[in-house]
Amino acid sequence: MTGASIAGPALAYWLVRYGFDVTLVERAPTIRTGGYAIDIRGTAIDVIDRMGILPAVRAEHVATRRVTFVNAQGRQVARVNLEDLALGGGDRHVELARGALTSKLFELIGSQVKHRFGDAIISLGDGPNGVDVGFRSGARERFDLVVSGEGLHSTTRALVFGPEVSFSRYLGYCFAVFALPNAYGLRREAVVYNKPGKAAALYSTSDGPTLYGLFAHRRPPLSPEEIDNPQRQRDSIARAFADDGWQVPGMIAAMQDAEDFYFDATMQIRMPAWSAGRVAVLGDAAFGPSFFTGQGTSMALVGAYMMAGSLATHAEPAVAFKTYEAATRPYVAANQRLVKDGSTMVAPGSSLALWARNSMIRLAPLFSRLGVLGPTRRAYEALVLPDFDSHHVS
Repeated sequence: MTGASIAGPALAYWLVRYGFDVTLVERAPTIRTGGYAIDIRGTAIDVIDRMGILPAVRAEHVATRRVTFVNAQGRQVARVNLEDLALGGGDRHVELARGALTSKLFELIGSQVKHRFGDAIISLGDGPNGVDVGFRSGARERFDLVVSGEGLHSTTRALVFGPEVSFSRYLGYCFAVFALPNAYGLRREAVVYNKPGKAAALYSTSDGPTLYGLFAHRRPPLSPEEIDNPQRQRDSIARAFADDGWQVPGMIAAMQDAEDFYFDATMQIRMPAWSAGRVAVLGDAAFGPSFFTGQGTSMALVGAYMMAGSLATHAEPAVAFKTYEAATRPYVAANQRLVKDGSTMVAPGSSLALWARNSMIRLAPLFSRLGVLGPTRRAYEALVLPDFDSHHVS
């Protein structure tokens, strides 16, 4: 298994539970702690519950209270109290720091999994008796199967399934996330500034001294010069927001100095198949929905549960992967379709769309009571977990 964020350690947990010998490979030197908040919703709550860590995860719940939308002068144009929306279905939603979830997953698997930090797969040879794997460190080993959970830009996926461009669907926006000092007095809330096609946000996940900044704007795809060049990425954001008001100038200055600056294009990964022989992809590497859906973590957790269960109940890996995909793809498709609602909410593309978004937010509590937001909740619950414990092969 490659990738040690969410999908990788979650799959490792279930495979160990079913008696598999698991090696987890991660190119970073250690697990990544901290990070911005992520959401676990719907069916994914059931996965966490079956892992036995739901109480511990709930203890990390951020409980964001509200989101306030402002104009260039900082005046409020709309506000929503998130409890009024209940998009996660009350107790069917937990929000926590990404690193907190990763840490809990690693506490679960502990020494039951072989860890290879600071390494990466550079070659794969899939054969009838296993997969011959070459590592950047120079090591070579044979495994019964290989699963990549490396994220949107998976290099292991490219070795088997081809270049990223074959599967990525650019959604028209780029975004940046970074930490900065909480000099704004925010406490478990977000403030969002918009102009058509642009969003700048400050987001506090706690009562502490740090918050997160977000920039997102509509633009052409990344140029070759911007890929893997953080300074060019910072400069492109600074140019795009150079004339904007509110707290944007201070955010740009903080972004230039941020050590944890993260930049990417908004995209979805849509693959015609998630496996080839004994090699498969999982999580964002297989079906990244984009941050506009807020469902990447939930889909990774559900996918890991379903893949491990299929591998445990089918002795032939290729058959297990196909069975897993057939059972999971409808859930993935339902959640990927949420992307249009997400982009319209975060960064409406026109003045009319911005007006409509603000009006919708003002009416959101009424819409929620009337069930208008039901289709979104149904996507979160679009799969009922099977029970694999009593059916796995030994």
